[in-house]
Amino acid sequence: MNSSQHYDAIVIGAGPAGLTAGIYLSRAKLKTLIVNEGTVGGQLVLTHEIANYPGVESINGYQLAMIMKKQALTFGCDIKSNISITRLDLDGELKSLVLSDGHIYTAHSIVLTPGGRPRTLGVPGEDKFKGRGVSYCATCDGDFFTGKEIVVVWGGNSALEEAVSLTRYAGKVTIVHQFDHFQAFEYAVEEARNNPKIHYIMESEIKNFYGDERIESVDIKNLKTGKTLNFKTEGVFVFIGYVPNTEFLKNILTLNSWGEIEVAADMSTQIKGVYAAGDSIAKRYRQVTTAVGDGTIAALAASHYIHELKSKHKQILTV
Repeated sequence: MNSSQHYDAIVIGAGPAGLTAGIYLSRAKLKTLIVNEGTVGGQLVLTHEIANYPGVESINGYQLAMIMKKQALTFGCDIKSNISITRLDLDGELKSLVLSDGHIYTAHSIVLTPGGRPRTLGVPGEDKFKGRGVSYCATCDGDFFTGKEIVVVWGGNSALEEAVSLTRYAGKVTIVHQFDHFQAFEYAVEEARNNPKIHYIMESEIKNFYGDERIESVDIKNLKTGKTLNFKTEGVFVFIGYVPNTEFLKNILTLNSWGEIEVAADMSTQIKGVYAAGDSIAKRYRQVTTAVGDGTIAALAASHYIHELKSKHKQILTV
């Protein structure tokens, strides 16, 4: 086992929230490390185009992530990516973690930004057409389907609300739902029912995705009759839930029933010196801009905590 290396703050996760936290912490002259299990940028790098980021007319998700990474590095932040955490200890004033390469790192404060991932259908062809007709974000991708005929999967509040929002772009929206009724509030059901662009295929599930370069059709199986229909479509939006990447925190932090991290207004968790931000926290809206906002708040709060802790220790040593 290698000897430990100390930082003022360690950020776990390098999506928009984590990179933003790294930028703010390192710019505040705090020694900062970002640790990321996958590729820097998180879900952001999978987004073909971002057209609603303030101050930027249009940018590729990967490009935006690399700009954020460059900013963090420029301010002196260290980044270790494509590496996993084998042990994490958040108790006491000095937090520590061990990485899969055997290195040990300690810090006064930890900012958790592991992000999350949309829940997928898990049927053949879905992975192939992600970003090529299959989407999990209406706000991100709705504009790319202007005038087209698309499918929305599921019948909860999010699915119905997003289906209505997609009618601003799409020529026709068909909701495919496995039950004969919706699991949504009445206002959401009524708004969808009253929209002439929205059509319904109930008691059915998507079983396969087809196409060449982009999605062209899906197999829809009627669960009551057992019959399968090959349905022509130019896009499929899946809204069956969201999965936070918090499995590694189950025995460390108290998570809610959805596996999300509960935070206060300053992004603090129930453990002193530990903050959380981005798609892994309990919140309603998940966008690049909300992740960046969360990361900013978490970094500022962590910075304040670190300075207070250092000041206290300095006073003790002086006395």
